[in-house]
Formats: sequence, structure tokens, C-alpha cells
Amino acid sequence: MTDEAEILLARHGRLGLITLNRPKAINALTLNMVRIMTRALTDWAADDRVGAVLIRGAGERGLCAGGDIVAIYNAAKSGDPAPVAFWREEYALNLMIANYSKPIVAVMHGVVMGGGVGVSAHAAHRVVTEGSSVAMPEVGIGFIPDVGGTYLLSRAPGELGTHLALTAGRAGPADCLLLGLADVFIPQDRLSRIPDDLRDCGSHDQARAVLAALSAPAGPAPLAEARGWIDAAYAADSVEAIAARLDGLPDLSAQAALELLRRHSPISLKVTLRALRKARALGALAPCLDMELKAASTCLGGHDFPEGIRAAVIDKDRAPKWAPARLEDVGEDQVARYFA
Repeated sequence: MTDEAEILLARHGRLGLITLNRPKAINALTLNMVRIMTRALTDWAADDRVGAVLIRGAGERGLCAGGDIVAIYNAAKSGDPAPVAFWREEYALNLMIANYSKPIVAVMHGVVMGGGVGVSAHAAHRVVTEGSSVAMPEVGIGFIPDVGGTYLLSRAPGELGTHLALTAGRAGPADCLLLGLADVFIPQDRLSRIPDDLRDCGSHDQARAVLAALSAPAGPAPLAEARGWIDAAYAADSVEAIAARLDGLPDLSAQAALELLRRHSPISLKVTLRALRKARALGALAPCLDMELKAASTCLGGHDFPEGIRAAVIDKDRAPKWAPARLEDVGEDQVARYFA
């Protein structure tokens, strides 16, 4: 393929290489990219010459910043349902990665958000570096964690995943390991060795051994130190109760979390909390993806999603006008629509 291709596919020994190749857009996903990855993984699953797969991003900025939200904004404003078709294929790819018959190694270097989490955090072997910054920041644009984000975050220890989802927070490498979003820390200057070291890989044990040999200690996880107040606050049954608990805590980090909470879409916060609790009960990725597709489709036809994109990306005024504007004005019937 040429350097202009959105996805670069290659073989290195028995290793299939998938390189997301839109570095100027931090490798944001398009439908074409989803389809190329799906075809490649389908072909390689049946090819005995391929023993393992490596997913990585071109450029230094990150693996993938998510989907093309400008295109989603234009579709939402015009009533075009195309994003739903995109999400359906994207989520199917996420599930394929999670259930893949051969080892998939995902390098989660740099910015990894939204759809980038979907094509990496479901892999069997997930690598973070000192530059990793992983987030599901959807509540900040009137959306909900998708691409299996509710499944991943609901399985994090205690209420750490709830905290990350409702604050739209970013996790560094050590926190990713703590949250269960990654498996191994490898310093950035060793990443170039991964393809050569995996070129003869044909099993999960071999992949683990290779990555372990390149690994190093990730250092302390900041969220581990905050676990006490996070679990106490986010175990509440409603977003209002979580906010009240945060407001009553003297910890400065809890107060900072409360301020973040207050900036985000009230309806997205309530739907996200409901989705996380449901995902915990569902206990498997596939039904969580089904739930997320219903909720995402409802977001597309709502007010807050296009308004959140407008404020963050189109006009960049960082002043979204949420509707409803207050948590207490979001009724149970409004939340239930997202799960109908």
C-alpha cells in the first residue's frame, strides 16, 4: 500500500502488522479503516502463515483519538443515520478483536481515546508506555462510553471505572494497568523492537514472554492512592448522590472531580451511570455492545451530542448549553429511552 493509505498492512515473518495511518488526525477511525481491519483480521485468522497480529498507530501523537466526530456532528444536524451503521461495524470489529483466535498485541502509545480504546483494549496483549494517555471522555460531548467502554470500565477495581467515565478523566500507564485496560508497560524507546521480537510468534505464551522481556516497572498508580474516596463516593445509586458525596469530602482531588462532573452533560452522566451498572450485571462484551448501540443511536437524535461536539470541536467555545441543564431536571423517563 502507499503511504497515503488510511491503514497499512504488512507481514513481518509470522506477524501481521496493522498500522493506523492518519497521523495528522491522531489516526481517527473512518468506516474504511474499520472495514480494512475487519477484512485483514478475517483473512489472517484463516492463514496458517500468520501466527500473531500487532496493532499500532503511525506518528508520535497516539494510537487513535477515536472516531471522526465532525462527520458525526454533520450527520446529527442533518438527520443522517450513517453513524449508526458505522458504529455497528465498529462494534463488530471490537468484538472480533476480543474473541480473536490468535494473539493480538496492541500498542497503546500516546493518545488513545474512544474508538482507539475499542481497537486496542479488547486485545489479548495490551502495551502502554510512559506517553500513554487513555480516556473515554464521551460525557464531555454529550455522548456515552461505547466501543465496549461500559464493559471495560465496569470491570475495573471498585468504582475506579465509574470515576473515569463520569469525569472523562485520562489514565496514564500505571493507572491503565490498575484499571485492567492494559497488561504490560514497555518504555517507548523499546517499542521498535516489538515487531522483530514477535516475528516468529505463534501463541499467547510466546507473546507474553516477548512482551515481558521488553517490559519495565510502570511506577505507582495515582488512582490507587485515591481508591478510598473514589469507592466511597461513586458507589452511590445516582449521579446526584455521587455529587453530594464528593461535595462532602475534604480531599482536594474529590473536589476537582466534582468540578469536572458539573461541566458534563447531565443526561449523558445519568445514562452512563445506568449503562455501567447494567454492564456490570451483563458480564460479557457482546450484550454490552448491543446496549451501547441503542444508547448511541438515541444520543445521535438528541440535543446534547451535537451540542457537545459543537462546543468542543466546531466553534471551540467550550461552553455547551446542555438540555436539561441540571441533573435534577433529567427524569427517569428520559434516561429509560436510551435503553428501550
